[in-house]
Amino acid sequence: MFLAVLYCLLWSFQISSSHFPRACVSSKNLMAKECCPPWTGDGSPCGQLSGRGSCQDILLSNAPTGPQFPFKGVDDRESWPSVFYNRTCQCSGNFMGFNCGNCKFGFGGSNCTEKRLLIRRNIYDLSVPEKNKFFAYLNLAKHTISPVYVIPIGTYGQMNNGSTPMFNDISVYDLFVWMHYYVSRDTLLGGSEIWRDVDFAHEAPGFLPWHRLFLLLWEQEIRELTGDENFTIPYWDWRDAENCDICTDEYLGGRHPENPNLLSPASFFSSWQIICSRSEEYNSRQALCDGTPEGPLIRNPGNHDKTKTPRLPSSADVEFCLTLTQYEAGSMDKTANFSFRNTLEGFANPLTGIADSSRSTMHNALHIYMNGTMSQVQGSANDPIFLLHHAFVDSVFEQWLRRHRPLLEVYPEANAPIGHNRESYMVPFLPLYRNGDFFISSKDLGYDYSYLQDPDPGFYRNYIEPYLEQASRIWPWLLGAALVGAVVAAALAGLSSHLCCHKRRHLQEERQPLLMEKDDYHNLLYQSHL
Repeated sequence: MFLAVLYCLLWSFQISSSHFPRACVSSKNLMAKECCPPWTGDGSPCGQLSGRGSCQDILLSNAPTGPQFPFKGVDDRESWPSVFYNRTCQCSGNFMGFNCGNCKFGFGGSNCTEKRLLIRRNIYDLSVPEKNKFFAYLNLAKHTISPVYVIPIGTYGQMNNGSTPMFNDISVYDLFVWMHYYVSRDTLLGGSEIWRDVDFAHEAPGFLPWHRLFLLLWEQEIRELTGDENFTIPYWDWRDAENCDICTDEYLGGRHPENPNLLSPASFFSSWQIICSRSEEYNSRQALCDGTPEGPLIRNPGNHDKTKTPRLPSSADVEFCLTLTQYEAGSMDKTANFSFRNTLEGFANPLTGIADSSRSTMHNALHIYMNGTMSQVQGSANDPIFLLHHAFVDSVFEQWLRRHRPLLEVYPEANAPIGHNRESYMVPFLPLYRNGDFFISSKDLGYDYSYLQDPDPGFYRNYIEPYLEQASRIWPWLLGAALVGAVVAAALAGLSSHLCCHKRRHLQEERQPLLMEKDDYHNLLYQSHL
């Protein structure tokens, strides 16, 4: 009942955040290749009259990419977003968004000057009302059509270079499912030809920054949809898990009693329909996913191929990853050795750091273990477990950043697979973000993890700091007392030594009774006992 009431109350809220804005998908915009919508606050493009930003040409990086993608000019995602737009809003100060109407991550207030830090918590630390509210938000996002964003259902060429726009409405939740599909889909080469060895968000350096931005934008959408400014995604700490302990009706859905591949009818998510899960069908038609429902969520945790993924990750696996000093190495793809990114992603052995194509470990292990919708890359974001899983993966990334404190230059500037260089704009986000923008601490982006937080600063300030202050005032007296104590101790030690020597001399005399008369002996013995 609580969930239903909350759903109805929140239906009317509006949202704004990422991918193709409705204001930029007319034939006029596409043919002019310009996306500079007005900010509602003053009606000027990019809020220019209020100093929020201005419409500018996009500057693309010329850094060379790796050899993994041997084509040029065949994929709309190349040199993103230049196929669709070459002018967008460039925001000033702490402003952000496709029209500079939002604040940068970590800032709030009407002028985006208020610093904010929100905490992502373990899902098991949520109270029952908090947990139910989270599920209600998920359901609301799943069933609310985005009033601000649409998805393209054809390539730019299929749109006749923009003269015939092809876009569909999409729900807030499915918008992000579609984005994860689009960034990882195969390249359509025409006819029946495709190229599979391409991914703008996986198997390369951008894996961790891309998913970090994905989660931040998802949180931003939920906050604007619900009006809950403090909303954060909970995480699932899967270290040392022996099974999917969140796969219950109380949490993310238990197993169907008659069909183990489906969710229990009592689950909050059993009625959900998935999208973008039929990659082979899209490839055969040389088409894009159009957001059409394709059936229920599939999940059968633990009944996967155990030769490839024999177990879930352990605490020791995570700790080994964190000891790897190189963020990226070698070819900077899934064959990289001793790469923190490649090991955490799951393409390298978490005990050695050596790439191993026969096993799926770490991040990949969780996807394979779920044995269903989440196990296929392009459609994996359909399952809400995806969010909790990637929140924890991001927390491991954050641990590595804090432990090794890398400079931005550690992130590869050139020769990474296409779309993964430091200055490359991340597909398919509008407004634009670079990979290197998210190679920084989460605290600089306005969030932290409950299990990574520093000790309570209030405790230090209220209890420890006063004692340290007093100690700083009286330390000369303490030092003097220590010196006096040392002198007294030395004097006592000397006196004790002198008395002991004197006593030993008397004892030596006492131990010679046969040299004395009998009466003298008894007198001395009596005195010795005394």
